[in-house]
This record gives sequence, structure tokens and C-alpha cells, in this order.
Amino acid sequence: MTDAPTLELPDQSGGSASHDDSGTVPPPIPPGDADAWYAPDVRAQYSLDPETVATIRETDAGFQYGVREPSLSGSDEAELDRIRAHFDGANLRLPRTREGTAARMRTGFREKYERVLDHLLTGTAQTERRLRYHARRDVGCLGNLTPLAMDDRIEVADPSGERLAVHTTDYAPATTDLPSSVDHLDRFASERLATHTVAFRGFEIPVVLYRENLIGSDVFATKYAVLEPGLLPGDESLIEDCKDRIWETNVSEVVEDSATVVRAQAERFLSRQLTAANATAWLDATSHRVRDALADAGVGVPPVDGRYDEARLADLVYYVMRDYVGQGQLTIPVRDPHLEDIEANRVGERVKVVPRTDLGHDGRVPTNLVFEEESAFVNVVTQLAAADGVELNASNPSAKVNLRPREVDEDVTIRCAVALPVISEDGPHISIRKQAPDALTPIDLVSGGSMTVDLVTLLWMLYEHHGIVLFAGPTGVGKTTLMNAHMPFVAYDDRPISIDEGSREVRLPHETGVSLTTRDHEDEFKAVTMADLMTEANYLNPDVEVIAEINTPASFATFAESLATGHGLLGTVHAQSVEKLVNRVVEQGLPPYLLRELDLVVFPKHVDGDRYVGEAIEFVTKEQYEDCHGRCGVVEKTGTAVYWNSVFERTVEGGFEFGYSHPDLHDAATARTDICTFDALAERTDRPVTDVADEFHRKHRYVQYLVQAGIDDFDELFGFLCDLRTDEAATVERIRARREA
Repeated sequence: MTDAPTLELPDQSGGSASHDDSGTVPPPIPPGDADAWYAPDVRAQYSLDPETVATIRETDAGFQYGVREPSLSGSDEAELDRIRAHFDGANLRLPRTREGTAARMRTGFREKYERVLDHLLTGTAQTERRLRYHARRDVGCLGNLTPLAMDDRIEVADPSGERLAVHTTDYAPATTDLPSSVDHLDRFASERLATHTVAFRGFEIPVVLYRENLIGSDVFATKYAVLEPGLLPGDESLIEDCKDRIWETNVSEVVEDSATVVRAQAERFLSRQLTAANATAWLDATSHRVRDALADAGVGVPPVDGRYDEARLADLVYYVMRDYVGQGQLTIPVRDPHLEDIEANRVGERVKVVPRTDLGHDGRVPTNLVFEEESAFVNVVTQLAAADGVELNASNPSAKVNLRPREVDEDVTIRCAVALPVISEDGPHISIRKQAPDALTPIDLVSGGSMTVDLVTLLWMLYEHHGIVLFAGPTGVGKTTLMNAHMPFVAYDDRPISIDEGSREVRLPHETGVSLTTRDHEDEFKAVTMADLMTEANYLNPDVEVIAEINTPASFATFAESLATGHGLLGTVHAQSVEKLVNRVVEQGLPPYLLRELDLVVFPKHVDGDRYVGEAIEFVTKEQYEDCHGRCGVVEKTGTAVYWNSVFERTVEGGFEFGYSHPDLHDAATARTDICTFDALAERTDRPVTDVADEFHRKHRYVQYLVQAGIDDFDELFGFLCDLRTDEAATVERIRARREA
């Protein structure tokens, strides 16, 4: 037997290399390696899924991005054309984001359409696999952009040149073979940030928040889309006919639930129209059902035309319910608990929303909702006003109203500012502001880094001892949220009274609480004024008075009168700084010296998605100002000097400073603090300052415990504070027992 010949292998530089002494072959080198002899221009090559591979090459013209997909023969192409033609009548909604595209390629269509595809595919297993990939790509996804959407290394798309360019994690720009005007470019470049469903009258409507990573396409990169059911040709006409029929229907008895009546009539009318409007429709419907039955028996291919699907009836009923029972195109945003603001500014412009921070985005974003006709816009405006008993007309073209749709938590207030085209240049406008569905507590605020245990403790003492506290700042910074979060600190046996229209936003967990509101939109001879509410509040013997929005002359006057009553006062006001607060008070005709009656003014801020307390100040006398050791200042207005002292401040490093420079106040020699509010509390409760300091330390420990124990439920916190006030010793023993257990 002769020896086997030695195998000569080319070396990595193009020469030859034989086996080494151990008889092993050198391991293969990836294509992206600079020493790879077989692919010198390949810089990266990776699999997108079992069917596709992406390759990035470096050429003289720059990086080139290519994709290798399953190949098709001539007969396969003809089969694919037949599949595309069969799905022409399908009511398929294309994915809006890259994540949706990748998910559909992995999982396929809905069960109904996958069943159709199973009947259409013929040939070997390999042929079926290739055709299924291309069918999903072309029929249910983004066509030629589908493999690029599955590549999570692509970060940005640039359509500025003749060919589409992409920026990957490691290589940019890389030119593709696709034209820059390729279809579905916006969807391919969209990255999903969050998705959830919103309930409306038994329907679950998906919504998605996504970021469009496409250079030069839109000034807004982040967008919000309501994925309402798709409509087939002729559906809009059917919906309008149905709405007209319902509008013309006579009602012979009192309707307690209009939604039930609208749904029943819509289903009755639309089902008849879909199945028996005329002979052609009847024959088509029968043919559709026969083909479906034959396919179940293994004969023929199931139809995909959604014209006679049961789901189509539900889709049409949804649109009728949306327009007649909901708020038109705003129906889903109004009910979405993850939205804070909704704005419709003019006809033909995208509706804008402001998501809450739990969706991972801060700031205003556009939606896919647009009022195309002024009449539809006006209908929604008048409907929103009528829901709160307001009639809009030429003499009364705007209003501030409150909504509470059935699907929204009954404790959530939705404020709306609506106006007809009479006072708006480009048509009607709507501005909606919604409370969070779950009330925040001080524990949430401390845990979220919005404030510290020190400030919470100080506010606890002021709320409990009937102090005077204002929360000041521009719209949307969280003034009312901060004020409401601390309402459990008002003693359970006190009587808090909220005043004015903003009282609807005040959360009072007390059985003794009362909310009084003005209704300026009522008949002028029956209108309830702030003066009326002030008189009524005095008769109710309040311990704490809450004025949620001190913004009108009437509310400022009420605020000034309340300062002299001796009971506690809590409120919010639009003022971004101490200087602006003094200016607002003077502009409203109040003397600036009244500000010295305030115990604390808290200034929340909203910066880059974060809401936090930027500063808390107290107004002091000239002597106290001269004796201050921390940050303080003076504001001169109308010949009067208003002095203030900062007791709490957020630093530029992101931390917080509290003006309590002597923590050991048990020593009388050092019983001094930079917080003059301690002196005011001592005077109000007829105690020495050392006793107030002792109370601060005790409450400080309780707040620390609440944070550590995670007691962040609004009602649970109120219950704990009630127990603490009823029997502090027993409550402490219970805490100790729980810790030991």
C-alpha cells in the first residue's frame, strides 16, 4: 500500500500551506477578518434568520450592503405571482415597525391566512419553504425592505441619494441596491418603543409608540399610532349610511344606555347590508361560504376576501360606536391611560399627544389621526362640550369642560379646552389634559428621585398643622400631582374643603372632605361665583382649604381672603420662580406683604423627561433674611421688599440640599436651623422649637420606613397615617413585629 499524498492547502495570503506536524488543518477565518484570502472585500457577514444572510463589503465607492435571500426558479416565480394575486383581496394591515415586521416573518400571518397559504403551496419541502418566505415578505410585510427590517444592526436609514443607504452599528454609510424611493421606507426605519391595547366598549384597539430612524423625513422622530381595524373599499360609505339610519331612528322610550342601542341598531343594519343588500351581494356571500366549506373538505383554496368575514361586521360596528358613543378619532387617545395630553390644533394636521414617562418618551409626538373635514372636527368639539352640559355656539364659542368616559377610572379627571372656528383661525381646536389613573404618593416621588425624605417630612408637618403651602410652576410640571400626593398627610379627622373648578382634580381620601366648584358656563343669573364658594366654605368650618388653580382674579381674591382665616391653605399657581410669583400677586392687585403669610412655596420642574422639585422657599422677615446662612434673596416690588430663603434645592450634579444645618437639635445650645418654618410651626402650635425639631426627627424616621417598606398605595398610606395618629405606640409595635417576622 502506498502512502496517501500530502494535501496542500493555500495559505491565507494566496500561497500554499501543508499540514502542520500535528496533522491538523488551521481553523477557518471569518470573512470579515483582514487575513481572509477568499473574501478580501467582505467586512461583515451574519445571518438575519435561517433564510437570509446580510453581507457588508468595502469597495472603492464605500461600503456596500447586500442581502442573500432564498432563490426562486422560473416556475417558483410564477407560483409566487399566483399567491400574490390570490391575496389581493385580503384585508392585511402591514406592520408599522421593524419589530412588527420581524415578528410577522417569524410567526407568519393570522391563522386564517396561513391556512390559505398552506393550500396554495405545492412542491417539495424546500420549494414550499422558499415560497413561504417570499409570500410572507411580499404579501404581509414590507417587500424588498423586509430583510433590512429584520437586521437589528441597522440603526438609521438615509434616502438622500439615488440609492438607499443604511447606517449599521459598525459601518456607515453602507449603500444598498434599493432605490431611495422604495415603498414602506418609513415603516422599515421605525423602531418600536412601546405597545399596548386600549379598551373601548368591548373592543381592544392596539396602539404603538415608535421612533422613525429616517434622516430628513419628518421633524418628529417619535410617533404614536392607533391601529384601528382596516377598511375595505366601500366600507366608509356603509358606515356613513349606518350612522344616518341610526340618526333618523325614532325612540319611543327613555334610553338609559345609548351605547347598547347604537350597537344593536348598527349590527342589525350592517349585517343586512353585508349579506342581503342586493342579489349580487347575496350570491357573492354564498359563493364565499361555499368556497370556504369546500376548502375545509380538502377541495379548492379558501377565499381571503374580507368582505364577508364575521370580523368585518365587528370592524364596521367599531367605527359607528367610535363616532356616536366615543369622541371620534380621539376615542382611543382619550381612553389611553399612558397619555397625559391630547391636542388637535387644526383641520388637516396630525393630532398630537404627550405620553407619560412610563412609555419611555418625554415630549409631544404626532399621531396617525387627522381630522380631514371641519364638520367632523366641529362635531367632536360640540360633543365634548355637551358631555359636560355646555352648549357651544357663535356667542359662546369656547369652553373648559370635564369628561369621565365609562372606560376610564371614575377617579380620573379629564379636562378639555374646546373651541369652535369662530375664535380659531384654522378651524376648531381641542386640548385635553388627563390625570394619571393611579395617584402618586410621596413614597413614589422619593423612590423616583423627584424629592427627598427631608422635604416630604417638612410637608407632612405643614399639612398636618394647617400650614400654608403653594406649588408653583408652568403647566405640566406636576404641581397638582405634588399637592395631591401629600393629601394623606392631612389628619383623618380634619375637614379639607376644595374650591373652584380645579377642585375636580383634588383627591381627598377623607370622609369629611367636600369639593365645591364654580360653573361659569351655566345661566348667568344662576352662576356660582368664587365669592359664593368662599361663603359656603366658611359655613362648612374647614380645617384645610384647597384652591387647586389660583390663576383667575377671583381665585387670587379668594386666596387673599383665606390667608386671614387662620385655617390651612393648599394651592397651585402658575409662576416659574420667586420673582414671577411676586409679580403675579402684584398684577392681581394683592399687596406683596401677603406673601409673608406663606409657610412654603414648592417649585417643581420638568426637564428632559424628569419631573422633580427644583426648589422650595419660604418668605421671611428682613431680620431673618439678614440672619440666613444659605441661599436667599430679595424681590423689590411697588416699594415693598419681599425677602425669601431657600430651604430645599436641587444641585447641578443632580442631588438635593436641605437647609437643616444642625441635625442634633436636642442640644439647646445648637437648637438653630436655616428653616424659619420651624419657628412658624412652633408659634402656631405654642411649642418650643426643640419640640418641633423632635417631631421632625420622629416623622423623618416614619417616612424612611415607608420608603423602605414600599408603602406607595394612596389608600394604604392614608390608613397607616390614621393608625399612627390614633395610637402611635401600637402602630410602632406592629411595625416592629412585622420586621422581626
